[in-house]
Amino acid sequence: MDLRSLRKILWSLVGLAAVVGIGLVIWSEYAREPAANSEAPAFRAEFQLTDHNGAIRTEKDFAGRWMLVFFGFVNCPDVCPTTLSEVAAVMEQLGEDAQAVQPLFISIDPERDTPSALADFVPRFDADIIGLTGTAEQVARTADTFQIYSEKIDQSDAPDGYTMGHSSQLFLFDPSGGYTAFWPYGTPAEQITADLRERLL
Repeated sequence: MDLRSLRKILWSLVGLAAVVGIGLVIWSEYAREPAANSEAPAFRAEFQLTDHNGAIRTEKDFAGRWMLVFFGFVNCPDVCPTTLSEVAAVMEQLGEDAQAVQPLFISIDPERDTPSALADFVPRFDADIIGLTGTAEQVARTADTFQIYSEKIDQSDAPDGYTMGHSSQLFLFDPSGGYTAFWPYGTPAEQITADLRERLL
């Protein structure tokens, strides 16, 4: 075998390895996504937190209803109020179908977001949105269950000298509490409403 033939074979092997490598990356990303038609949900909504009226709430309180769940904090300057405004618009657009949906705002800032702070904040958007908070341990456990990111970040010009970094997607859970879908931050209320209507049929 001459040198030219050997080089062709080696380059062919390199190309094949690259194709296999890319395929493995794509497969691994796909494997991390919940299958659309999977019978078992990727995870279930599980929590024990205090609502903005001071009552202890768990996922069982909302059995039989779809849950729209968003994680955020009262002092959030933009993402949280924008998303809650979208949720309020969705609830209004659903009309009578809104009775089948319960929106929940779960705080990732238990240090500042007391039930009274949530009671002042959440009803500004929609009376049907329920704000939930708890101890640091309860909030951390809930964040782990829902597989969301949250982090306390020092910021001198923010209230109490810090802000919160957090996941910004809006989750949807089915009437049995199983994860169904999510919408990324910035998804228009009209699209969320249309998606929900298809599922409520």
